[in-house]
Amino acid sequence: MSRLGRAWNNWVRFLDRREPGTTLALWRIACGLCVVGAIGSVVLSGSVRPLWLNPADGGYSSLTPPWLFRLLGGITPGAVIAVIAVTLIAGTLMTVGLGGRLPVLIALQGYLALVNLNASGSGGYDNAITNSLWLLFFARSAETLSLDCRIRSGNWTSSREVPAWPRYLAIFQLVLIYWSTGMHKLSAAWTPAGGFSALYYILQQPTWRRFDTTWIAHVYPLTQLATAITWIWEITSPLLLLALWYRATRDRPGRLRRLFNRVNFRRLFVFIGVAVHIGILVFLEVGPFSLIMLAFYLCLYHPDEWRKPK
Repeated sequence: MSRLGRAWNNWVRFLDRREPGTTLALWRIACGLCVVGAIGSVVLSGSVRPLWLNPADGGYSSLTPPWLFRLLGGITPGAVIAVIAVTLIAGTLMTVGLGGRLPVLIALQGYLALVNLNASGSGGYDNAITNSLWLLFFARSAETLSLDCRIRSGNWTSSREVPAWPRYLAIFQLVLIYWSTGMHKLSAAWTPAGGFSALYYILQQPTWRRFDTTWIAHVYPLTQLATAITWIWEITSPLLLLALWYRATRDRPGRLRRLFNRVNFRRLFVFIGVAVHIGILVFLEVGPFSLIMLAFYLCLYHPDEWRKPK
């Protein structure tokens, strides 16, 4: 067999790997909660009218209807309320795992329609949420920890194996988001040239901070340290893919493989990431960004590790 043929066969075997569905089920639950929380927060804050309706109905900007609203006759209060209700119901069904892939697809289309109503009221976290929903639609994420499983087998859990590639793609998506974010930090304030001052200035932005943070000037060196760690962590995030490969092939020889496994690079990556996102949640108002990113972290763990952590 030619080298190309062997490479193709290895690729097919890689994509054909199967594993218990626990990790994908946990990710499904987390993403479903993110959908309900993101849409629900707009409803509870009273922002539906100004954000997702035209000026004639109380909105602050003229909106262009996405395809779903064109099918529903335009951006009317009734149509917006209906899409919100259906999306919240679909997100809830997705969370409890009832209906297989269908509620995931409905939640995805409803969420896309709503966040695309007003570009100024959306953010990168919405792309992270919808990308998650696309992957979950192609995954068999309701095989366990779901009402579907309970109805089918009488148990809440199942040992049925599912394709692992959606989890692999979720990990790649996580790394891609962090790496591209780090590479787009072009301001000198993120680098030694700017004294690692970026986070200090971000925490002084009234549009982002949750509360007065002028006191942080007294601990300015800590913000410099946090800036440096965050930026380096983001731009080196592709090393996580290497670390996971080394972890999965720990029995093979190699000094670099032994080094990565000895320091447990995944644990270090997760520790820094959780600290970064807790800091964002505490100090900054940037929507559900941290919540959906932390949901991705579930995919870093093989299903067997939830039963027997290593």
